[in-house]
Amino acid sequence: MPPDTHTTSQRLTHRIDASGPISVAEYMRVANTAYYSRADPLGADGDFITAPEISQMFGEMVGIWLSDIWLRRGRPSPCYYVELGPGRGTLAADALRTMKRFGFEPEVHFVENSRVLREKQLAAVPLAMFHDHVETVPTDAPLFIVANEFFDALPIAQMIATNVGWRERVVVPDHSARFAAMPGPRSTDALVPKQFRMASVGSIYETCPDATLVMDKLSTRLSGQGGVMLTIDYGYLEPALGSTLQAVQNHKYADPFSDPGHCDLTAHVNFHALSLCAQRSGLNVAGPCNQGAWLSGLGIDQRAMTLAQANPDRATEISAARNRLVARESMGALFKVMATYAKSWPEPEGFAR
Repeated sequence: MPPDTHTTSQRLTHRIDASGPISVAEYMRVANTAYYSRADPLGADGDFITAPEISQMFGEMVGIWLSDIWLRRGRPSPCYYVELGPGRGTLAADALRTMKRFGFEPEVHFVENSRVLREKQLAAVPLAMFHDHVETVPTDAPLFIVANEFFDALPIAQMIATNVGWRERVVVPDHSARFAAMPGPRSTDALVPKQFRMASVGSIYETCPDATLVMDKLSTRLSGQGGVMLTIDYGYLEPALGSTLQAVQNHKYADPFSDPGHCDLTAHVNFHALSLCAQRSGLNVAGPCNQGAWLSGLGIDQRAMTLAQANPDRATEISAARNRLVARESMGALFKVMATYAKSWPEPEGFAR
């Protein structure tokens, strides 16, 4: 049976009592592993909703984007559609349906650890093959990789400026049904960029070693096998200070240090770091740009109009979904889109030149 919230809190408390404080990254890893093992967190009845669940138009735009690259590359075969953390499989189902219209029918591979979500994904995409890690994704043909709201859920490490230098931020129980973060004993001056070394006491700098590791591995694959990777997430474009760790529960922000395993813990994605990983492997990078601009450039307005004309009783709903995905005050500016692709591959559409 999946671990419940109480058990997750107890396990963390017992572990810390026995071995000492744990890093913010380890706290986040344990909490999210338990959280995604519990139940399907998506949708109105869950804790949050992602772009593919808002409207089919999102997955359709991804499908059009991938198909365009595949066609301009000369229709390579075989090749693989690889999605990281594919949610309920909604994005893949919509994208693959659209891709099929162009004759693009790649083999489908999902990187997913949650058994609960795997069941939903298999119902949406019955021929999908599953992987626990990116290492086992096929190595013999081009990859078309999609990572939508994947990197934000990976564990982040936090460093905090103190009177005696930068220290790793660690987590301890505060014995009031929650946990607390505090400076640990380990010096982390070397992990903080030089421009931030003299920041005021209390300043926080974040890194995401897991994101770097995944991006390095996939970039090496793309460099050798060919292909493209599309990353969509909320995040920032340049190194910055500040804690972005957050929790969502019942579609509202919650305390990230309360009820571990019962909230979705995420952090903003450092697109600058991901871009550097890709460039180190010899890939080209397009973007990042705002999600709203990217979707508009691919034709979401025209698609919304066509859908509304075909379904006049849903015209208001379709318009609201389009606005939620594109408008600056909603997801349009918060979410960023970046493409990384092999040197000999076509420049992707949707990014301002």
